[in-house]
Amino acid sequence: MTSVHILCVGKLKEKFYTDAVAEYAKRLSPYCKLTMVELSEEKLPQDPSPALIAAALGKEAAAIRAKLPPRARVVALCIEGQLLSSEELAKRLRAWEIGPSNQLCFLIGGSYGLDEGLKAEAHVRLSMSPMTFPHHLARVMLLEQLYRAFKINEGSAYHK
Repeated sequence: MTSVHILCVGKLKEKFYTDAVAEYAKRLSPYCKLTMVELSEEKLPQDPSPALIAAALGKEAAAIRAKLPPRARVVALCIEGQLLSSEELAKRLRAWEIGPSNQLCFLIGGSYGLDEGLKAEAHVRLSMSPMTFPHHLARVMLLEQLYRAFKINEGSAYHK
């Protein structure tokens, strides 16, 4: 069974996000072993300088690197990443499942995104959309798309 790790910067507080995450985690349980780790977002002042943002992203990247599962295929979610349709993601997921490691690790940054070095180290950069979404919503969207990809791969009617 594929292991899917999601490393997220920031804690979910809103009930509607936590309920949605719990629902998709339940739906994914027959298809993969799901692990989600929430990492603290660095505190920044109002209107931080680019240097302060870069330093905070560097600290968050160090925390993420410390939690990366060994031999996992790392997928960084970032706006400049590759855009895939749900069908293309399903095809990619199928290929990853039969690859040298059946462990996937998705990275979701905080409100300022992910460190550039961390994105460069990832095996894949994936974009959910050219639009900007709250990073908490990105977690729900990723879980739904993973569930959809598994359902596409099994030939289910979920994906219409």
